[in-house]
Amino acid sequence: MIEYILAFVVGGIVTFLITYLEANSHPILSGLAALFPVFTWVSYLFIGNLQGAEAVSKHSMFVLLGTIFAWIPYMLVIYYFSPRIGVGKAILLGVGVFIVLALIYLGVYIRLYGGSF
Repeated sequence: MIEYILAFVVGGIVTFLITYLEANSHPILSGLAALFPVFTWVSYLFIGNLQGAEAVSKHSMFVLLGTIFAWIPYMLVIYYFSPRIGVGKAILLGVGVFIVLALIYLGVYIRLYGGSF
């Protein structure tokens, strides 16, 4: 249980740091903090401890392919639509695009690999 609490705290600290830096006129540092892969970093430490290096390796490839297929379009939607329709609507649209593409990716992945890493 301590691992889950630690993961929660680290994620919260990084989210706070990103927001704080951006709000206090440090967009470069905020962007750098946002680029830091805190969720995969913490998750892979725990997955590695629980299931070993092979599980981390397979999971990282799954996430890499998912990033290309779903995350990059999500970010492009937010980049393009934020100044045109507003931040909230752009994020909502981006999340919609992400969900649709992620579900397609999962469907293809399950068909190809049977759903296992």
